[in-house]
Amino acid sequence: METDMIVTLNAGSSSLRCAVFERGGDGLDARLRLGLRGLPDDMIWQRKDIKTGETEEEELDLPGTPDTAQETALAEMTERLLAEIDAARIAAFSHRVVHGGQDFTAPVQVDAEVLTRLAMLSPMAPSHQPHNLAAIRDLAERFPDIPQIACFDTAFHKDLPDVDRVFALPKALADDGLRRYGFHGLSYDYVASALQDIAPGIAQGRVVIAHLGHGASMCALMGGKSVATTMGMTALDGLPMGQRCGALDPGLVLYLIEERGMTPAEVREMLYKRSGLVGLSGIGSDMAALLDSDAADAMAAVAFFIYRCQREIGSLVAALGGLDALVFTGGIGENSPVIRKRICAGLGWLGVQIDDQANDHGASRISPKSGKVAAYMIPTDEEHVLARGAQKLLLKTAN
Repeated sequence: METDMIVTLNAGSSSLRCAVFERGGDGLDARLRLGLRGLPDDMIWQRKDIKTGETEEEELDLPGTPDTAQETALAEMTERLLAEIDAARIAAFSHRVVHGGQDFTAPVQVDAEVLTRLAMLSPMAPSHQPHNLAAIRDLAERFPDIPQIACFDTAFHKDLPDVDRVFALPKALADDGLRRYGFHGLSYDYVASALQDIAPGIAQGRVVIAHLGHGASMCALMGGKSVATTMGMTALDGLPMGQRCGALDPGLVLYLIEERGMTPAEVREMLYKRSGLVGLSGIGSDMAALLDSDAADAMAAVAFFIYRCQREIGSLVAALGGLDALVFTGGIGENSPVIRKRICAGLGWLGVQIDDQANDHGASRISPKSGKVAAYMIPTDEEHVLARGAQKLLLKTAN
């Protein structure tokens, strides 16, 4: 039987997504999308048949503990996947791996050596890398004859200019890999390609993409290439996120350890899991819930998020020397007209305007056509980039 399918796995800190793509020549057609979100406590299962448009959703109560939630979710996902397709038809599994470090800047077939090298990067992406690699190990053990391919979030930023790549630390540290890598690269890759289809002239200009979701970052693109981004060596830097702090004075971390007696592990747990929107609001990390709340701390958390987005956009525009387009994507960027409008309301000095009707109804272009700066909302599709990366590697290997 022909191996004519690529299966993608996107394992996050609180979600697991899977998609099935059919191979046809050099092309790919999405067939099925499966997802588990809300790990470990409020798990929602989603199934969408791309061919028929049929969508299903159900709540799940899987056995296990928070520490084993991802493992249990992956087992559930695998069983449901195999109920849909024949494993003999799978040409490859393609995995999102958040951190590729200095060495991995393109899709790679994973073997034991690659896994070992990627595991060494886990301290720089503790909320994601272990889950990414656990999914690879599990599926490699279960399907030893099917290639496991890793695609990297950091790869999109591999050509960052030196002025954006380095920190003002001793040069030997930069030479040893302590530098800015940037993340959400699979999302930026997809959105940049989509913008090229929508508005090719604008796509080659000065563009800022705002990936706003539970994790949030922004990227400045010139000619479709990353030239500056808000995240650094880890996924803590830049914008405030659902649970992560964003930009922070490093002296504050030293103070917490030296004067408040916090251990490095306690500081890490606070910065990755108890900061951001959940820390500011004291309510939660869900933007829709915060927007619905009339609690003062919830409103302050939203206001801070918007302010920081405006600040970061200004910084990226300075790096670009101007702005031709602003693009929103990610869970918040795609689904919250209110956040898009409030961010853009503070960018009039750049020439950013919003068409309220287009914005409220989820149009692709959400700015007036006569506006100085074009604004768009483009849903991202990391799974398509994962499948495309695996397809290219499989074709290259076959030749």
